Amino acid sequence: MLNKVNDREKITIVVGGMTCAACVRRVESAIKGVEGVEDVAVNLANGHASVTHSAKWGGVEALQKVIIQQGYEFLGELKENLADPIEALRIGELKELRLKLTCGAVLSLIIFVGSMQHWFSFLQAVPRDIMLWAMFILTAPAVFWVGSRFFIGAYKAALQKTSDMNTLVAVGAFSAYAYSAAATFFPKLFITAGVAPHVYYDSAAVIVTLILVGRLLEAKAKGKTSAAIKKLMRLKPKTARLVRKDTEIEVAVEEVQIDDILLVKPGERIPVDGIIMSGESTVDESMLTGESMPVTKEIGKKVFAATINKSGSFTFMATGVGAQTALAQIVRLLEEAQGSKAPIQRLADKVASVFVPAVFLVAFVTFAVWYFLPVQSNFNRALINFVSVLVIACPCALGLATPTAIMVGTGLGAQSGILIKGGEALEKIRKLSVVIFDKTGTLTRGELEVTDIVASAGYNEKQVLEYAAALEKNSEHPLAQAILLRAQADGMAVAAADKFTALSGMGAKAFIGNKSCLIGNSYLMKNEGISIDNLDVLATNLVQEGKTVVYVAAEKIVLGFIALADTPKASAIQAIETLKSRGLKVAMITGDNEGTAKAIAAQLGIKRVLANVLPAKKVDEIKNLQAAGEVVAMVGDGINDSPALAAADVGIAIGAGTDVAVEASDITLIRDDLLGVPESIELSMATMRVIKQNLFWAFFYNVIGIPIAAGALYPFWGILLNPEFAAAAMALSSFSVVSNSLRLRRIWKKKTAYN
Repeated sequence: MLNKVNDREKITIVVGGMTCAACVRRVESAIKGVEGVEDVAVNLANGHASVTHSAKWGGVEALQKVIIQQGYEFLGELKENLADPIEALRIGELKELRLKLTCGAVLSLIIFVGSMQHWFSFLQAVPRDIMLWAMFILTAPAVFWVGSRFFIGAYKAALQKTSDMNTLVAVGAFSAYAYSAAATFFPKLFITAGVAPHVYYDSAAVIVTLILVGRLLEAKAKGKTSAAIKKLMRLKPKTARLVRKDTEIEVAVEEVQIDDILLVKPGERIPVDGIIMSGESTVDESMLTGESMPVTKEIGKKVFAATINKSGSFTFMATGVGAQTALAQIVRLLEEAQGSKAPIQRLADKVASVFVPAVFLVAFVTFAVWYFLPVQSNFNRALINFVSVLVIACPCALGLATPTAIMVGTGLGAQSGILIKGGEALEKIRKLSVVIFDKTGTLTRGELEVTDIVASAGYNEKQVLEYAAALEKNSEHPLAQAILLRAQADGMAVAAADKFTALSGMGAKAFIGNKSCLIGNSYLMKNEGISIDNLDVLATNLVQEGKTVVYVAAEKIVLGFIALADTPKASAIQAIETLKSRGLKVAMITGDNEGTAKAIAAQLGIKRVLANVLPAKKVDEIKNLQAAGEVVAMVGDGINDSPALAAADVGIAIGAGTDVAVEASDITLIRDDLLGVPESIELSMATMRVIKQNLFWAFFYNVIGIPIAAGALYPFWGILLNPEFAAAAMALSSFSVVSNSLRLRRIWKKKTAYN
């Protein structure tokens, strides 16, 4: 995909094989080394690399070369209207992960049973030598095929003279397997050194299988982020009606050019951005603004791609096509925001780049010390201490620290109607300082309802509603639907209206019985010479509260008016009070007008209001807060909220909203209950605390265990750590991590029971 950025050019390429933040850093560094490349941004979620370069540069071939040299796949340049090659790769990866995880789980179970042969009476007749041979053979595919991605990742890291979590997993699994193989084929080596030749094939297989669970969860989460973008792109119509010399020509939307004249009929999606040249209509722009009220469009007004034309036909001149449309801008903002997030696992990757070389250094120093320093040098003892260091440094606890806590936390969330996508949703949530709510559909119900019925002197509320319902019976406008719902709720029989005429932007007229009747705004009443002075004060007060007022008149006399509004959800006030009680600032952001926004905010106790804010500006407002040092959570439900949800430090989507909003967010509330917002923040904070504890104890265990395995206690108390105990300590560290993660269940149950 090629775009001009001032005098520079920008292309997007697709890179396969990236699995972590370390991969992103390597690819970005390699691309930056290409001649003429000025900037690069790699998105781990969708595999896209946006490269900004000067007119004179190395070219796509140079990009391909450096990416392949790093050990990753170059999948070509991303072009509009072509299938994204990363999608096929992701589908294949998920299929492979599921297959390998299933095989790993089955093999691990079999190997565990074989390792604990004495526990199972039906296996006690099998000679131990044969059982060891069988486990040696079965463990090989469990480690080297099921865990191949870890060894490949470790190899790629080694090419760059660094290491990461893949290196830790590969070293740990291989050490356990190699040690067990030595104990199987060379038991005398251990016996000579006074050590029993125990095997740990089950540890090697289980390490790989458990950590593969986390990789599968990560792969699924990344697939969902790209699915959100695809759903946005599907909103764009495939064809457009091009008008040339009074003739309509249906063309592919990609063929539309700037200044072309297009025709849109009722019920159709608008194909590109433009300005109306003739005709008028109402347009549903909720996918852009989030507001449920259709917008009146007339000559000179702007229209936007993928919004829906509700009533009349009109022609418009194209002013924005392809990547220039508002929809394309939302997609771009969403991609950029998703790509800017780094997973929590990067902490382990950074530590691993130092930890793994340090472990190898300690292991080799241990071997040298035990081989050369004792009076009676013993190769066997030196080798066993060398292996003990590698085994006790096995990173299974480190590798399990994050995924186990996330699995427990997400499971508890699902039971409470809260879906947490993964570690990236948790990294900053404990530092949250501001929670921003979208208005329509999030804080409010997203549907208009009748709030007030006011009758003129000599009439009553029932009469006003009866005339209004009859006039709106044939209309599909949201105001009409709300009035009809109220009439239905009141058990009213709606009379028939004759000669119904919709008056675009003002209301409607019809005959009820023999009376000429009108329903609409104040402009319609004034145009028809109908006085509304007797109701003006009451109506003005309601308008200031953010309500829409619709007048009803018969035979040039105003009968009264009906006020409608999008009302707050029942749970909104309590949710906001709970957030405030925890020291969080609360704000509201909306594309709606300032008067309506402030009226709703006042009802909910929200002081900070950002009104008349379109999607791109929502992202800007969030970035402004972040630049001021705030850590921001965004709560929304619509397509228009998706870039802001992705740009925020934590995005929280209401499950009753659009799929795009849900998939662009970090946390999804399954139930349409705003009390889930403080609950999700509390659960996320609790999960993050457990992850931090797990990482601390995993590192602390290695800091204590490695020196003991190296023989640091031997000069003082004559204590040496045999590999058998080293492996037991390794297993104990993993058990402590899992147990601490499970403790989250008890914490959360007590919390919810108390609440």
